[in-house]
Amino acid sequence: MLRMVRAEIWKLKRYHMIWAGVVLMMLSVLVTVFSTTAADGTIWTFSFFTEQVLKNNITMIFPMCITLLAGYIIAREGRDDTLKSILTVPVSYCHLLWGKLFVCGLLSLFLGFVSAVFTMIASFLMGFPGFSMVLIIQTFWQMILNCLFLYLAVMPIIVASARIANGHMIGTILAFAYGYGGMFAAGNMTLASIYPITASMGLIRYRSYDEAVYWNTPLCWLSMIFVLLVSTMIVATTKNASPEKTVKKQKKTVTKKGW
Repeated sequence: MLRMVRAEIWKLKRYHMIWAGVVLMMLSVLVTVFSTTAADGTIWTFSFFTEQVLKNNITMIFPMCITLLAGYIIAREGRDDTLKSILTVPVSYCHLLWGKLFVCGLLSLFLGFVSAVFTMIASFLMGFPGFSMVLIIQTFWQMILNCLFLYLAVMPIIVASARIANGHMIGTILAFAYGYGGMFAAGNMTLASIYPITASMGLIRYRSYDEAVYWNTPLCWLSMIFVLLVSTMIVATTKNASPEKTVKKQKKTVTKKGW
C-alpha cells in the first residue's frame, strides 16, 4: 500500500488538473470578497470573513472540486489505457483504488491549507480587523480538517461514479447538488448534524460560540462513519477490472437493389 501511495503522489506532478483545485479554492475566497461589497450593514472582521469562506467551501465549491479531482485521478489509468498493464502486477483493483483514495485524502488536506492561505492574504489586503495568532491557527486547522471531512462525505459518490466510464463528470454534478443541499439542512441543527456535508461543520465546531448553534457531535461522527462504511462496501464490491466502456454497435449498411 505504501508503494502504491508513493507512486500515486509522484503521478500528481503530471496532473495539471490539480491546478484547477487551487483555482477553485481561490474562487471561494473571491466570491466571499465580492460579498463584502454589499451595503447591508454587515461588520466584516477576520473571524467573520473566515466563517463565510468556510460556508462557501462547504455548500458550493469543495464537494464539487474534490469529486472532480478524485474522479479524474481514478479514471486517468483507464483513459490512458495503462490500467491493464498495472493489473498484471499481483495487486487487486480494490487495493489500487484504496491507494488512489488515500492520496485524494492527502490532496484534500493540501487544498484546505491552500484555502487558508488565500483567506489570510485576502483578509490582509481587505484590512479586516480582529487578527490574532489564536484566530490564525484556528483558521488553518478548521479549513484543513473541514476539507478532509467533506472529502469523506462525498467519497460514496466518488467510488460509485468510478465504476462508470467517464462517471466523474456525473459525480461532480451530484456532488454539487449534494453540497448545495447543505444550505437547506443547516436550517435544523439535528438535521445539520446528520447530513454529512453539514456534519463536517459540527466536527470543526463552526460558529460554536453562538448560542443558537448547538452541534450534536456524536451524531456528526456517526454521519462520517456511516459514509465511510458505505464507501468501503462499494470499493469492496468493485470488480478487479476497469469500468466498462459502452461500445456502440455498428449499423449494417444495406445495399440497395437495382441500378
